[in-house]
Amino acid sequence: MSRGKVNAINEAFVDELGAVFSELATDADTKAVILTGGGKFFSFGFDIPELLNYSINDFARYLKKFCAMYTGMFLFPKPVIGAINGHATAGGCILALTCDFRIMVTGKAKIALNELNIGAAIFAGCVGMLKSAVGERNAEKVLLTGAMFTAGDAQRIGLVDSVTSEETLMAEAKKIADEFSQKNPDAFKTLKNLLRRPAAECFGGGEERSILDFIEIWYSEPTQKVLRGVMINK
Repeated sequence: MSRGKVNAINEAFVDELGAVFSELATDADTKAVILTGGGKFFSFGFDIPELLNYSINDFARYLKKFCAMYTGMFLFPKPVIGAINGHATAGGCILALTCDFRIMVTGKAKIALNELNIGAAIFAGCVGMLKSAVGERNAEKVLLTGAMFTAGDAQRIGLVDSVTSEETLMAEAKKIADEFSQKNPDAFKTLKNLLRRPAAECFGGGEERSILDFIEIWYSEPTQKVLRGVMINK
């Protein structure tokens, strides 16, 4: 991913990343995918300043696209390795949750579903993905505290699978991707589908309801006041 300094997620970003994964899903030469960012950020999350200029209808369109994108990534038939090179917050953490294996750099980088801290909600599909990764109780801790986790703390609850240094991140990610690539692709696809089916049940009617709830809270006076104060160094 490469959009400015923090990989803030706008509508063009969603369209492009979704299209890339759709293409790679049917590309016979692609055996595994590594998802990473650049600099100090894996992804900041939503491009809040840009989205504040959207009408409610335009924002609803954006959210539906975003949810469709991460659904496709979560159910992607091939191995996806998340090389978390820096901060992965809110929507950035959601992108990380779609991956089959998450490796994160140690140091100052933090990972969080911190929507609550700005007065925002989250989507049903995200809750399903989070529970799949960390379990029911830890999912509650992640969402209801909005805590920012270091790589080590994230590993302890299952939010990431392993940690490494910035210098060795991509080498480690490529090694893991190579190991996954040796597996029988049809067997991998079938097993992944079986494992992710319970979480995928959150996608659908519950997702649509949660999008409506998200919009209502996003446009509430207290949340708008906080959002208008968010600055992104793009």
